[in-house]
Amino acid sequence: MPKATLAPRILEDLFQKADAQRWALQREEFSAVIEASLEKAFPTENRLPRELDRYLTSLHLKDLALAAACALGRDAAWDYFVINHRPVLYRAADALSPGGGARDLADSLYADLYGLPTAAGQRQSLLRYFHGRSSLATWLRSVLAQRYVDLLRAQRRMEPLPEGESAMSASPPAAHDPDRDVLVPLVEKALRAAIDLLPPRDRLRLRSYYVSQLTLAEIGRLTGEHEATVSRHLARTRRTLREEMERSLRSNARLSEAQATRAVELALEDTGGLNLQQILEERKNSAVNRSEWKG
Repeated sequence: MPKATLAPRILEDLFQKADAQRWALQREEFSAVIEASLEKAFPTENRLPRELDRYLTSLHLKDLALAAACALGRDAAWDYFVINHRPVLYRAADALSPGGGARDLADSLYADLYGLPTAAGQRQSLLRYFHGRSSLATWLRSVLAQRYVDLLRAQRRMEPLPEGESAMSASPPAAHDPDRDVLVPLVEKALRAAIDLLPPRDRLRLRSYYVSQLTLAEIGRLTGEHEATVSRHLARTRRTLREEMERSLRSNARLSEAQATRAVELALEDTGGLNLQQILEERKNSAVNRSEWKG
């Protein structure tokens, strides 16, 4: 059974919500981006109306339109991207390597994001792989984190990697796993429950880092802690979340230990599959105000 094509009225509604005209995107160009996102999310299965509607509603449409325009080389979109997303990358780089060791990596990423024309005259921008399933800022942080991990691996070869700020980050999957669509929602449910079990201070640090995108130093000023202490707490909290997710998957979803571990790995492999930022935003009301516990 062939996949259903989106109705013109649905595409027009998405086009308007994305404010795609701001970047001079044509409707055909925007439709192609939406279709690519759908192909990524539903590579083999039929697109059931309920699932399709839920997926389209979850997309970060304005970010998707901006990324598409940048990938196509629209100057206005790229100027906006540099002004608004360069600070995001720099803060992520400083979090990965407080001494500034990742700044050059952040700068070098721009060449791949901008894209260079091929012999056929087509642009090959890394932004082609952004499908709107997470915010553009979250995706950029994830890409930078993965490149930083790759750099450390190249430098240290067989040495174990230190636990850095990329522990909860994700790298794009090499191929679609048929179990992903079943297991990832289970992991997301377990993550929501695990976050609710965290102490208020841990939730506040996570929200400050992943939602507000504060640096370790800025979080330290907020919490009255040294930035190295903040880093250790974040690393410990991520370990706690992972352990609690796997425990919940074994207990509540009745997965074996191996299945629970694999489920979490599948979720972390997919940049948009485990949107920690969005989940933390949904749970912001349960996080305490800084004045409730500082001091």
